[in-house]
Parts: sequence; C-alpha cells; structure tokens
Amino acid sequence: MTRAFATTLNALGLYAVAMVLATAFGAQLLLHELPCPLCLLQRVAFTVLAVGPIMNIRWGPRPSHYALSLLAAVAGAVFSSRQVLLHIMPGDAGYGTALLGYHYYTLALTAFTAAIVLLAAMLLFDRQFEEYRAAQAVAPGTFATTAVWLVIALTALNVVSTLLECGFGACADNPLVYELLKH
Repeated sequence: MTRAFATTLNALGLYAVAMVLATAFGAQLLLHELPCPLCLLQRVAFTVLAVGPIMNIRWGPRPSHYALSLLAAVAGAVFSSRQVLLHIMPGDAGYGTALLGYHYYTLALTAFTAAIVLLAAMLLFDRQFEEYRAAQAVAPGTFATTAVWLVIALTALNVVSTLLECGFGACADNPLVYELLKH
C-alpha cells in the first residue's frame, strides 16, 4: 500500500467518524435527545479515534498513530459495551431513539469493533511506513484536508453542546435539559 493510498484511506476513516459524530449531534438537536454520560464518553472515544488519521494525514502514516486510534477504539468498545449491558434485560426499552432498529450505543459498539479490525489491518501494510524524502512528500489534497476540518468542527460543536448540557459540573444520568440554558 502506498503512502498516498494510506492517506486516502485515513481520510475515508475521518469521514466515517464525521458521519457518526454528525448523526449523534443531529439526533441531539433534531430529536431533542440529550446524550447520557456514557454517550458522551463514546463521542469522546470517536473523537480520539480520529486523532490517529489526522496525524497520519498531517505527518505521514506511523504505527504509533494507528496505535492511538486502536486504543481509542478499544476504550469506545468498552464504553458502548457497558451501555449495551445496562439495557440488555428483556423489556428494557433502551436509551434514546433506535436507528435502523438499533440504539446508538449498539451501533457504536459495532463501529468501534469494525475500527479495531480495520486499524489492525492497516498495520499489516508496511510500505506506507517507508521514509520519504522531503522532495517526495506530497501535501494532503482537498479530500483529506476537508475530512480533517470536518472532524475538528464537529468536535468543537460537541464540546459546546456538552458544556451547555452539563454546565461546569457532572452530567445528569438521564439529562432532560441543557443546564446552562435553563432559566
């Protein structure tokens, strides 16, 4: 796998993370479903998952960049597994609206598991890690740069909405209102 192809795959990964963050943020705004603390942890894990591809696009692919994302995916899988286990009992309606018949935390577990497998697969291709001289280096294109800025923008929006939801204290277990907007 060439370095350029690895950069394209990293950009595609960023678009996937952006889609997840945008969907969660859209449900929060359009369906008025405030995320619970475990949901917020999963959003943080998706954001940290995006750091590795951002670093790969900016400085070139490195095993350590993939490892960072791999650790984030494992943490996200733990967070989403915990939430799945909280709602596994028969008759439990779950938390939030279902999408495609599954709650967001179940889809998050699926996404984190897929990320673990895909990141491990990316680590199998050593050619992307070969050193390139400055003359060979190619700046990331518009496709990759847009992916980076899209994830950064969605992360910033999620940070603001979390601050509005939780205020400066701990988040409610079952949030119903934005703490900083009530009055």
